[in-house]
Amino acid sequence: MLRIAVQSKGRLFEDTMALLQEAGIKVGSSKRTLLVQSSNFPIEVLYLRDDDIPQTVASGVADIGIVGENEFVERNEDADIVKRLGFSKCRLSLAIPKSVDYTGLEWFNGKKIATSYPGILRRFMQEKGIDMDIHVIQGSVEIAPGICLADGIFDIVSSGSTLVSNNLREVEVVMKSEALLIGNKNLDEDKKAILEELLFRIDAVKAAEDKKYVLMNAPTDRVKDIISVLPGIKSPTVMPLATDGWSSIHTVLDEKRFWEIIGQLKSLGAEGILVLPIEKMII
Repeated sequence: MLRIAVQSKGRLFEDTMALLQEAGIKVGSSKRTLLVQSSNFPIEVLYLRDDDIPQTVASGVADIGIVGENEFVERNEDADIVKRLGFSKCRLSLAIPKSVDYTGLEWFNGKKIATSYPGILRRFMQEKGIDMDIHVIQGSVEIAPGICLADGIFDIVSSGSTLVSNNLREVEVVMKSEALLIGNKNLDEDKKAILEELLFRIDAVKAAEDKKYVLMNAPTDRVKDIISVLPGIKSPTVMPLATDGWSSIHTVLDEKRFWEIIGQLKSLGAEGILVLPIEKMII
């Protein structure tokens, strides 16, 4: 049995549970239950606060965990990064009141900065040769300048709307963050085998993201021209239709490229273009 630690609430929790569901792993979620076993996969889920996950994995209480890179770097625990998952993206940034004239990093010399990430901020400022006073706050960091508790803040930024609502502006991005799958350094062979199966499923889910299965009909004499503009994974599938002189072309496209290519396909004679979602893709 493999034990995975995940955040008990918030956006990372939602994204993590969606990933497990897409990977075909059934797990119940209850606010009253901290440890839940999957009904169809040899894994059990331990629900924790996000800042507890790195230590829990490093100490072996959990075998693996899904945690924000920001928390993993801040806690600086001895665990392996198994896989970058590409969701729950954000950044850790320095922000100051909009009314302040910002002149560069040297502005922070002698200033008091409120943050929940003192370790990351301290290391960054030491590298830049900036001497500042760090005021540690857990939660609601953005209000600190408004109540004269600090001159600026260092905090997570996603859309930036929280900064705007508190009359702050982002002036420096210190690091970018995304969800990480981390692992204990001393997994036994049985747990490694379960982890490999989990990674196989995750890779299949991630490979299908933003991909579409595209089918179209086209005159057979235009097939080569159409294939030349298709950036599919491999050579498209081409099959003859019952109508002489016509063929069906099947391929996989990135959704973001589809509208770029659709005009070219139509001008080359493609008709009856059908676009279907892809749930999983084994590469």
